[in-house]
Amino acid sequence: MLPLFRVTDVNQFAIGVDLGGTNLRASAVAVDGRVLEDFQISTEAQGGPDHIVQRIVEGVREVNEGHTGSELIGVGVGVPGLIRLETGVIAKAPNLRGWEEYPLKQKLEQALELPVMVENDANAAALGEVWLGAGRDVNDLVLLTLGTGIGGGIVCDGKILHGWLGMAGEIGHVTVDPHSPHICGCGNNGCLETESAGTAIRKMALQAVEEGRSPALAALLENEGQLTPLLCAQAADGGDPAAREIFEHVGWGLGIGLAGLINTFNFPLYLLAGGVLAAWDLFAPAMMREVERRSLTYRNTNTRIEKASLGNKAGIYGAAYLPIQAAREPRP
Repeated sequence: MLPLFRVTDVNQFAIGVDLGGTNLRASAVAVDGRVLEDFQISTEAQGGPDHIVQRIVEGVREVNEGHTGSELIGVGVGVPGLIRLETGVIAKAPNLRGWEEYPLKQKLEQALELPVMVENDANAAALGEVWLGAGRDVNDLVLLTLGTGIGGGIVCDGKILHGWLGMAGEIGHVTVDPHSPHICGCGNNGCLETESAGTAIRKMALQAVEEGRSPALAALLENEGQLTPLLCAQAADGGDPAAREIFEHVGWGLGIGLAGLINTFNFPLYLLAGGVLAAWDLFAPAMMREVERRSLTYRNTNTRIEKASLGNKAGIYGAAYLPIQAAREPRP
């Protein structure tokens, strides 16, 4: 039987873990938001899920032992995939081989004898921004993560909005251009992800090179062997017309997507995060023009569209907040 915790003391803390990559990033965070420790856990990913779980268990125990006088009340884990929320099973994780239908919550709880909560990483990031980041002054926000793809998290009344089966917030797969020739991995065409994500930027840049429209991008491709969003932004900053057109398109797609979200939710704050955010000055003007044009709500309220502030720590802090939030829930 797992212990049932309530938040009763500022010396209580939780640990948040970001599952993904060669190293697991994690943080110990007190219930009042003080970050006690940021740390990494070497995953040795080739060992498979059970081995990685054991490394998480060892890391959590080591950190807990280092904070004598404090009480660890739970562990939260952010996962890039679809989670069965009631059971904490990773149903599908495209970037984590071998983790499909893996009972992560059960495995960790059995080993740690502590409450464990498993959440989609974008949802955890949105919650982290509400707790400790750019959304600290609101209870309702939408977060868009602009990376290789586009993820999303929705926080309503201070809690993650999951939807019926936990799949709410798939903002990257909202259609922004039904006539687009760009096919998404989900099978649709014209998703926000196909028009404004990092992969879309790279594809548009390669097309510009193939069509001979951008000597600057062609030179970068020859020198670097690839065209990343950062390199494309470099060409756009240098005044390359084709590269600037790419970021105009990115902003156009984001503006359409955001206008729809604003019209739907009427939340006070919409945050953008992720690697593509480095090109904010290139895509934001087109994005804001499109939002202004398409959203009556935006034009008549003080709705904010801003950069997220926690960077790659947002998901970790949000994961840590999950057991803290649960321990604050009133119980019968």
